[in-house]
Amino acid sequence: MTLQTPLTRLLGTRYPIIQGGMSWASSNAALALAVSRAGGLGVIAAGPMYPEALRAAIRAVRAGTEAPYAVNIPLYNKRAQEHMDIALAEGVPVIIASQGGPQKHIGRARDAGAKWLQVIASPEHAAKAEAAGVDAVIAVGLEAGGHPGPDEIGLQVLLRAVVRRVSVPVVAAGGIADGAGIAAALCLGAAGAQLGTRFLLTPEAGVCDAYKDAVLAAGVADTTLVGRGRSPVRMLRNAFARDYLAAEHGGDLAMLETLFAGSSLKQAAFDGDVQGGKVEAGQSAGLIDSLQPAGAVVEQLVAQTREALRRAALLAE
Repeated sequence: MTLQTPLTRLLGTRYPIIQGGMSWASSNAALALAVSRAGGLGVIAAGPMYPEALRAAIRAVRAGTEAPYAVNIPLYNKRAQEHMDIALAEGVPVIIASQGGPQKHIGRARDAGAKWLQVIASPEHAAKAEAAGVDAVIAVGLEAGGHPGPDEIGLQVLLRAVVRRVSVPVVAAGGIADGAGIAAALCLGAAGAQLGTRFLLTPEAGVCDAYKDAVLAAGVADTTLVGRGRSPVRMLRNAFARDYLAAEHGGDLAMLETLFAGSSLKQAAFDGDVQGGKVEAGQSAGLIDSLQPAGAVVEQLVAQTREALRRAALLAE
């Protein structure tokens, strides 16, 4: 049984598996290179990177594999223009854009020969992205770590709504940690799956051990959303999250602003403050019980996906 889908044909990957672009965790060459070598689409997260660091990471991945890879660029970022300039000048084959519309840059990406995948969280945004000319969309459900959509739509409903709305390939993201989840997404009409938290728990992910240990110890109910009404973040329940949610129930807007601004992802991922920082992770953390090399994760996901699809095929006989 092969795992060829419209996504693998679009990207040129062996498998319909994308490693999520995660600030700090994949703001390096190591994780993206390992995933791409194994047959998935490795993704460098440009968001927190200085220009020279991004350029160096792109060149390291390109030197290490002939397989496709991507750069994720949050379009709201103050360095988005510079990141895009570097990615296109370096010949990055796939751009994954998030947190902003593609209209400003997609023409340049086309001219450079790059594929464009747009992260979306609603069928309306998916339709707008398709109209702008993107090659595929990544539908991110409420279960996802980091920044799920403000409408708080779970992946199963969101995925079906997006697949029914657009004709471009749709990638499912949020709450997927194993091959059964990938198979389910394929059965729901997705052309592939993006996994973030599963690839966060690898040696190649560029976050500190304290961060990985906290996520690995989490159960399925150990994440929460903070920042509703501004930029919601799914993260582990820690001291910051508890303080924030208490202030949220109290309706103290000034206190909320102070608390939200006083905590960051870098604080947890880089400095190791897993109580005061934002430990971004998805609900799928509770489905992961080991830290494995990224290449081994891809191989395991493929084997699990094939087995789940075989079981589904037997039920249809």
